[in-house]
Amino acid sequence: MVPDLRIAIELQDLDSRIRDLQNEVASLPKHIAAIEKVLESHIRRVEADKAALAANQRERKQLDVDIQTQEQKISRLKDQMLQAKTNEQYAAFKHEIDYCEAEIRKCEDSILDRMAESEPLEQSLRKAQAALDEEKRQVEAEKKVARERTAEDKRQLDELKKRRAEVVAPMTSAVNREYERLRRTRKGIAIAEVIEGRCGACNMTLRLQFFQDLRRLDQVMYCETCGRILFYTPPPVEVDEIGPAAESPESMETGR
Repeated sequence: MVPDLRIAIELQDLDSRIRDLQNEVASLPKHIAAIEKVLESHIRRVEADKAALAANQRERKQLDVDIQTQEQKISRLKDQMLQAKTNEQYAAFKHEIDYCEAEIRKCEDSILDRMAESEPLEQSLRKAQAALDEEKRQVEAEKKVARERTAEDKRQLDELKKRRAEVVAPMTSAVNREYERLRRTRKGIAIAEVIEGRCGACNMTLRLQFFQDLRRLDQVMYCETCGRILFYTPPPVEVDEIGPAAESPESMETGR
């Protein structure tokens, strides 16, 4: 096989590994951004639950204040009732006291409603907070793995690029230019193996004479359909294993 063809085959392998590592390095930040986005949405959900519970508690405190206000008003009205001069004044104080007591009952009912609402809110918040804490730990663990993987990928990339520079150095410039052109225009696949008389990339059957010339492996040849560099791997030579000949009865007798 001509040296340029051997080089092209190794280059194709190196370029494929380099491309895979580069894709992985590029995809890891996107993966981290995606899981952080999901985490952020869960944080907002927990914060909303906290806000709902805090609002519930504020409303209950305000209702307690309203009850105290009404109770203080009732106390003043009862003092004033004792000083009433006429039945009309007494009835007016009584009516206002009844109104304040009704307001207190409304506040108490509202407090009970808020308490009933707060219990499931607290349970939901506890579960959501526990799940969020676990998710944060998982995200941090994934980020650590991603950082370590990125560092390792970059180390391997440096080694592969160094090896590529060594491999490509002796390649004929014309073949190198064509290889690079094909790599750019053929989605990174510049070279293909011929299998059963077909191009392994475009799957088109090669002309018989072309195939015969290719099998000699004495020149760089290009697919007449897709233009890729072609190579052919001859089948392994089968060697018959012949064991030692069995001794004939005559020889065994002679031996005696």
